[in-house]
Amino acid sequence: MSRLNLRRLFGAPVLFALLCCAAAFPASADDYTKTRYPVVLVHGLFGFDAIGGVYDYWFGIPQALRDGGAKVYVAQVSAANSNEMRGEQLIGQLETLKALHGYTKFNLVGHSQGGPTARYVAAVRPDLVASMTSIGSPHAGSKVADTVGAVLPDGSPLRPLVASFVNAFASLIGTLSGGQSPQDSLAALKALDSAGSARFNARYPQGKPTSACGSGAATAGGVRYYSFGGVSNSTNWLDLSDPAMIAGGLLFGGEANDGLVGRCSSHWGQVIRDDYEWNHLDEVNQIAGLRGVFSANPTSVYRAHLNRLKNAGL
Repeated sequence: MSRLNLRRLFGAPVLFALLCCAAAFPASADDYTKTRYPVVLVHGLFGFDAIGGVYDYWFGIPQALRDGGAKVYVAQVSAANSNEMRGEQLIGQLETLKALHGYTKFNLVGHSQGGPTARYVAAVRPDLVASMTSIGSPHAGSKVADTVGAVLPDGSPLRPLVASFVNAFASLIGTLSGGQSPQDSLAALKALDSAGSARFNARYPQGKPTSACGSGAATAGGVRYYSFGGVSNSTNWLDLSDPAMIAGGLLFGGEANDGLVGRCSSHWGQVIRDDYEWNHLDEVNQIAGLRGVFSANPTSVYRAHLNRLKNAGL
């Protein structure tokens, strides 16, 4: 009998046996990120869920989390407005998800202004929130916002003119992404500067650090609080956003920052880590996944954090 016929004779039974084994012992599904409660991602200033339903703000992150078993939703709030206004919009979306699917609570994950937005919801509606995680959020304000406010102070004739252009830009983002209105860039500016952040923190102190660059309570009002952030400006010369991050970083003097937010300002609740080699956009895997060659992969960091939430029963 030829060698070819022998292979056919013995190969078919072996293949059949392997298929039977695969059917009897199927590969276990990845449940690394399968949290108890659904995850809701909350974008920052000038953010969106997806432009044209194609380009994601959280570039590649939602799918990476879903691949690990998590239920993930991407919120869509005003691109530019106060923490409170955006927070009320987020509450409406959480209530809708609760009514549609029977969810009881959510794990909120907010980037930049998405952090204070999620904090507002956790403070006024703790019944809806299991945990709040902020990434690169200006909890103590941003020196970039302070500088813009100083250049365009109240009473300046240029202030309303510039605000109208910025509002138009935010409205364009909303139109392209099917986002929320209204847009109010001046309300956003007051929410993100140092004075506005201090007022907001006085009203909603849950998880507030006990020192200028320390950690806060890990649990407050039945909600777990976490935070992490980056400390780099230019991370990849192919990334067109790096020049803006470099320019923003110059306003911080010698303070470590991600181009828009200082290292200590990103602290809230339990600080997981505050020195990732990321700039402000790297924190959400932008632009298009470009980052430092030796920096941590944002999708892996998010996956690890959801596993942390999972292990905490959240």
